[in-house]
Amino acid sequence: MPAMTSPAPLNVCITGAAGQISYSLLPLLCSGHVFGPDQPLNLHLLEIPPALPALSGVVMEVIDGAYPLVKSVMQTSDPNVAFRAAHVAILVGAFPRRAGMERKDLLAKNLPIFKAQGQALNQVANRDVKVVVVGNPANTNAMVLSHFAPDIAPANITALTRLDHNRALAQVAKRMDTSVSDVRGVCIWGNHSSTQYPDVTRATASGKEVLPKMGGFGGLAEGFIPLIQKRGAAVIQARGMSSAMSAANAIGDHLRSWMLGDSRIVSMAVPADGSYGIRKGVYFSFPVRCVRGGSYEIVQGIDLDEFSRKYIDATAAELYAEREEALALFE
Repeated sequence: MPAMTSPAPLNVCITGAAGQISYSLLPLLCSGHVFGPDQPLNLHLLEIPPALPALSGVVMEVIDGAYPLVKSVMQTSDPNVAFRAAHVAILVGAFPRRAGMERKDLLAKNLPIFKAQGQALNQVANRDVKVVVVGNPANTNAMVLSHFAPDIAPANITALTRLDHNRALAQVAKRMDTSVSDVRGVCIWGNHSSTQYPDVTRATASGKEVLPKMGGFGGLAEGFIPLIQKRGAAVIQARGMSSAMSAANAIGDHLRSWMLGDSRIVSMAVPADGSYGIRKGVYFSFPVRCVRGGSYEIVQGIDLDEFSRKYIDATAAELYAEREEALALFE
């Protein structure tokens, strides 16, 4: 992968590129907000055939934006074209969950999508491609993608939980009457679903512990945790559509931390390696440290209390079940 200070363009592929999230994401990428103000880009935009007319309008807007960093824009419905020589792949497109669908039904709909994309990545992408899966169920879609891209290092495939992380940060800052930049120690454990565990038990705001102000463990269980777990549903209920602006911002945060490094501990869904008792074979959100150049490590040595362990075990159980359902579909 080119160094972030290199004049060589970064090939960035976005799937579901005509959708709401991508529409909010593209200006962040094109302006240099994500990869840096000196990093030129080649955009590879992928959509399903029925959405290609809408995508052509998005491409017109990118061109009309006159972004100096954008060197080329390509639109296609062929994953083997979109992923060719990709350095970064942002997988936004997925089959949406519809009324009455169970999670296993959503897995069944998305498996062929992420199977095909995994195979294409494996065949034509840069060997060090960095992938973030956004389309839900994101953690298990990342697992499926990795299964069908055996030549891509599993650690180079991640799923987005930064939106949940940002939601938790914002709520802590609001309750502590401070800026999000003053909040430390927030992290998301587990699945990007309603079982996720937004952990603030060790968080501080301006150096002060937040747990007492949050009502202790009881206040977390009754108010804060369900608020973060159900925030996406609340946005849908309020605006009639899913989170787009905040999701795009979280994707940008995820990639900027990962690629440029970050002094803070952040949350990413990454392949479990046995840390904190989470079995290998699933993609699990952990607190991580990101080092400039696309490396990260799971933060070790956190002493988990009984309160936290209960939530972590519950979200892990959901991911293990999803993995089994996905493996059965492979058959």
